[in-house]
Amino acid sequence: MQKNLRQSALARGHLFWARGPDNAGYYNSRSHETGFFCDGGDYDSYYGRFFLNWYSGILIDHVDQVLSLATLAFDGAAIVVKIPSIYWWHRTASHAAELTAGFYNPTNRDGYSPVFRMLKKHSIILKVVCYGPEFTVQENDEAFADPEGLTWQVRCCKKSLKLRLRIFFSVDSFDTLEILQVMNAAWDHGLSVSVESALPCLDVDMYSRILDTAKPRNDPDRHHLSFFAYRQRTPFLLQRDVCFSELETFVKCMHGEATQNFVD
Repeated sequence: MQKNLRQSALARGHLFWARGPDNAGYYNSRSHETGFFCDGGDYDSYYGRFFLNWYSGILIDHVDQVLSLATLAFDGAAIVVKIPSIYWWHRTASHAAELTAGFYNPTNRDGYSPVFRMLKKHSIILKVVCYGPEFTVQENDEAFADPEGLTWQVRCCKKSLKLRLRIFFSVDSFDTLEILQVMNAAWDHGLSVSVESALPCLDVDMYSRILDTAKPRNDPDRHHLSFFAYRQRTPFLLQRDVCFSELETFVKCMHGEATQNFVD
C-alpha cells in the first residue's frame, strides 16, 4: 500500500503527500480531540482529500478483485455483501469512524455511491443491518451516533443505483411501530426483509409476537421474513428443559409446518 500511495502522490505532483496523517489520534480518540477529524480539520484539506480518496479507492479496488474471483469460483450462486452500520460520530462533520473504515463519507461527500457502483457491477445482493431502538440517548450523545441518518443515506444510494437490497433488522423489541412501518414499506417496494433478535430468552407471548411480525396473519400478499436469527447463541437454546417445546413449535411455525398458535 505504501508503494501505491507513493505512486499516487507522485502522479499528483506532491511526493510529500506519500504518508498517512500524523494528527489522526488513536483508537479511542474522539473526533474533536484530533487535528485531522475535528470540525474544520485536515480531513478536508487538499492533502486530506487526496489521502482519503486514495485510501477509499484502494479498498474498493481490493473488494472489486475479490468479488471478481468469487464470481468465478461460485458461478451462478447469489453473493450477498454486508454493509456495516458505522454510525459512530455520524452527527459530526467528518464522520471519522466511516473515514477510518474506508468509507469516504463526510457530510460534504457521498461515500457510499462509489462502493455501490462497484458492487452493482458484480450483481450482488446488498445486506444492510438496521439497528432497533437499543441505544440510550446518553450513548448516542457520547459518540454522536446516528443510526437512522446512516440508514437513510444507504437506502437512498441503493435506490438510485437500483441494487437488490436485503434489509436486516437487529432489534430488541417487536412492539416498535417504527420497525413495523419500515418493514411494511420494504415489502411494498419488493425488498427482502430479515430480522436478528437481541433478546436472550423468549417466552410464548414473545414467540407469538415475532410470528405476527414475521408472517402477518391477514396479509393478502403473504409477505414474510427471508430469515430470522439470534444475534448470539444463548444458553436456553442448549437446555432441553427450558423453552424447548415452545422453541420447537416456533421453528415449525416459521417454516409453515404448524399453525401460528401456541395456545391449545
